[in-house]
Amino acid sequence: MSHTTHSIIMVPPTDFHFNEETAQDNEFQNKVEQPHYLVKESALEEFNVMVNQLRDHHLEVLLLNKRQGDPEMPDAVFPNNWFCTRADGSIDIFPMKAANRKQEARLDALTRLLEYNGYNPRVTHDLRQGNQVLEGTGAMVFDHLKGKAYATLSERCEQDLFEQYCRDRGYHPISFHSTSSKGTPFYHTNVMMSVGEQFAVICLESIADAEERESLLSSLHDDNKQIINIDHQQAEQAFCANILQLRNQQNEPVIVMSQTAFQGFDKKQKQQLEAHGRLICCDIKTIETIGGGSARCMVAENFLPKS
Repeated sequence: MSHTTHSIIMVPPTDFHFNEETAQDNEFQNKVEQPHYLVKESALEEFNVMVNQLRDHHLEVLLLNKRQGDPEMPDAVFPNNWFCTRADGSIDIFPMKAANRKQEARLDALTRLLEYNGYNPRVTHDLRQGNQVLEGTGAMVFDHLKGKAYATLSERCEQDLFEQYCRDRGYHPISFHSTSSKGTPFYHTNVMMSVGEQFAVICLESIADAEERESLLSSLHDDNKQIINIDHQQAEQAFCANILQLRNQQNEPVIVMSQTAFQGFDKKQKQQLEAHGRLICCDIKTIETIGGGSARCMVAENFLPKS
């Protein structure tokens, strides 16, 4: 399976607003003194501009729109948490923690979207059994080339299910504990870590346990990754780890990030990243501020084969 793809799935923030349920363990969400309809208008405008930017860079963006009768889904703009696609034609469905996020899993609608665009989803693996939680590629950061999966353990990433999923999918699991500057666990791994084909952005100071930190570094060094170390402020206030490397339809590497993340990287870090792909910087400040997630959270990769 390749590490990058030219095709992605995104979900418009039709119901976007501050999610009280997820705010219990996502300290990066912020309430604002604005009516819901204004927040939603701003989020939709940011989303539409981002989609156009990605398409202008020759990426295929498939939109999973809300249908009449669907429930309210304030965090639907972050679809990478409930599903991921694979090159063997399968779709994995993941168990979410918050009740109002479980409603986002619309497999029939996703399947129709993919089939309409010429893809062939054949087999589905549903992990929503029991009470364990594993929130997709928010909870897990994959290195598809090296067959590894990285995960910081939290209420949204339970170790037993993470390791079972890795066994089933043929990945070597690497789990650890990381905390914010306030000492609370990072709710998702992709807030403090990103892995590209030849680089890794990681907030090393968030991993207090020296043995876990050295084990993680050793794995990345073994795979010849260029390590771009960011600090707590860059991870928490700028979402510098919440970025994603893709390859467009011309097979050119690109790295998707928010404008906030771009401004959060220092000059040397920007130069390091630019060596691995053209930077696509999207202004999604409303979504970041209120939703507590950034550009990578908004993108679900499509690795499915064409029919």
